[in-house]
Amino acid sequence: MNQMILLRHGETEWSRDGRHTGRTDLPLTDKGEDQARALAPLVEGQTFDLVLVSPALRARRTAELAGLKAYETEPDLWEWDYGGYEGVTTDTIRQTRPGWYLWRDGVVPGDDEHPGESAEQVGARADRVITRARAAEGDVVLVAHGHFLRVLCARWLDLSPTDGRLFRLDTGTYSRLGFEHAEPVVLTWNAPV
Repeated sequence: MNQMILLRHGETEWSRDGRHTGRTDLPLTDKGEDQARALAPLVEGQTFDLVLVSPALRARRTAELAGLKAYETEPDLWEWDYGGYEGVTTDTIRQTRPGWYLWRDGVVPGDDEHPGESAEQVGARADRVITRARAAEGDVVLVAHGHFLRVLCARWLDLSPTDGRLFRLDTGTYSRLGFEHAEPVVLTWNAPV
């Protein structure tokens, strides 16, 4: 693999409002669609050995608007399962759990569709994606979600999944992971288009 380009999906209503959006399948807002289209020059005219996209509608739509027509949906790219905090803002959670912080305190179990995941479980999914990406011959593109891609970056650097807290990632941005002297590095992070 030469480099891994990470595209975070465009804005949704819940991402705009700060609501934890794991497995709830929401469409992009008009702004989110514009953000996705703005990513097109990053991939236009390039050849990719592997293009993986989260099954979520917001990720697939971002990939398509960015010009990535041929891709494989990869279930391991789903966003963190927030369990009982699905659709809830941090401020609301802190009303009953003062000082709550996802990266330190995790989530509470939810219903059958949102059982919740630990950072370590998200990290295990990220590790599987990294293994697939490293097996590619050329450049790789992943289209996925904020918290998941933050965990993936941490694992790329051989850090704990919870160290993803160090890598803020906004909607509609791109990042690049690659190598320096055969060692994994961050080449670009949270870059606007």
